[in-house]
Amino acid sequence: MIRAENIKKSFGETEVLKGISVTFEKGKTNLIIGRSGAGKTVLLKILVGLFEPTSGAIWYNDRNFSQLSKKERRVIRMEVGMLFQGSALFDSMTVEENIRFPLDMFTSMTRKEKIKQVDYCLERVELVGANNKYPSEVSGGMQKRVGIARSIVLNPKYLFCDEPNSGLDPKTSLLIDELIKRITYENQITTIINTHDMNSVMEIGDNIILLYNGELAWQGNKDEVVDNENQLLQDFIFASPFLQRLRKAALQNNSK
Repeated sequence: MIRAENIKKSFGETEVLKGISVTFEKGKTNLIIGRSGAGKTVLLKILVGLFEPTSGAIWYNDRNFSQLSKKERRVIRMEVGMLFQGSALFDSMTVEENIRFPLDMFTSMTRKEKIKQVDYCLERVELVGANNKYPSEVSGGMQKRVGIARSIVLNPKYLFCDEPNSGLDPKTSLLIDELIKRITYENQITTIINTHDMNSVMEIGDNIILLYNGELAWQGNKDEVVDNENQLLQDFIFASPFLQRLRKAALQNNSK
């Protein structure tokens, strides 16, 4: 579990976050949504410690992350996996070397133990045998799966995903969503996903946080989205006329 407690963040005179208090639950896919400029990325960076809040606190279970020393934060960061928007793979490294990188950095495992862990993670993301390929030799969807494998290689308690479906086709996006969901449930990870993808919202949104103008505008789950009367949520989710028609049809069916 990760808890944000009255988080405020300003850059100069511009207040980006205006007192966000929210709990991200263990074993669930927690989605942060909102329009560009709503504060999603700033909140995500504060949660992982890349930005310091102007005020407020971040708790990792019973540990006040905001008050920890650099050495103490390093312990928590070893419990964190991060999936970057562009996968952020090293082009000069093979798939195996990319996934092994955190093990080389943070563990004293033997080479044999590292390879065994890499192979296990490749199996989890359905890329068995891709060890010796380079990022340029695999598709964008496969690169994203390599990124997921690297993010879980240290068996994290917390997983952060920044726009995991960016640049992917709809079918591949669904596969990535399902993969993240399965890993979250099976490993009981606290997963936080920053996303614009409405398919992700409707498919894997266990706990959805809508930010608007730096404030928490709505919180709920995927089953509460369609018939919810929060206007800010509806304006965001059903922005296109096509989706508005789908929502209208769904509401009519539910009323019968």
